[in-house]
Amino acid sequence: MKKFRPSAILFDMDGVLVDSLDAWWKALNRALKEYGYKEITREEFIKKYWGHDLFDNLKTMDAPLELGLFCNSIYEEYVEDVKIYPETKNVLQKLSMYKKCVITNTPRDSALRILDRFDIRRFFGFVLTSDDVSRSKPDPELVLKSCELLKVHPRNALLVGDTASDVKAGWKAGCKVVGICVDADIRVEKLPDVLEVVKL
Repeated sequence: MKKFRPSAILFDMDGVLVDSLDAWWKALNRALKEYGYKEITREEFIKKYWGHDLFDNLKTMDAPLELGLFCNSIYEEYVEDVKIYPETKNVLQKLSMYKKCVITNTPRDSALRILDRFDIRRFFGFVLTSDDVSRSKPDPELVLKSCELLKVHPRNALLVGDTASDVKAGWKAGCKVVGICVDADIRVEKLPDVLEVVKL
């Protein structure tokens, strides 16, 4: 594989830097129960809803906007269920020469709390969340805004994500995309494999 040197690297947070699947599943189930909807199994959550924008998921469920707002408001109560992947800090340290940004559909307060809890916010120039844009991924707005802040052209940026939503957002913006366990320009199986893609 030919290595390349992007002008910046954009990282999705959930499923890339940290494992937050159980936290979101629990928060969503509590919101569903609160609004009189049937709770969903973990398997169904992974298959149908994980990695998609929460409010797009509500449309799929035919659930009201208020349910999503409630889910976001209580998510912070579940961040103790979020775990950092053991290799995350080492990978970010080795990529210290690159401009980096977090782009996540997670609400800002929760995202910053998670990044601070694991002491990894310091690796990033910016953190952009669903609160900073009008449309979350798979819309490219988060990607384009992060490139603007980092002062790089999207075609010179690399996005690292783990869902089809990340890949679509990156491609719409014109980025090269590395997909972790998902098909993209380059597919890898785990975060440390990104170190094999870029020049160090």
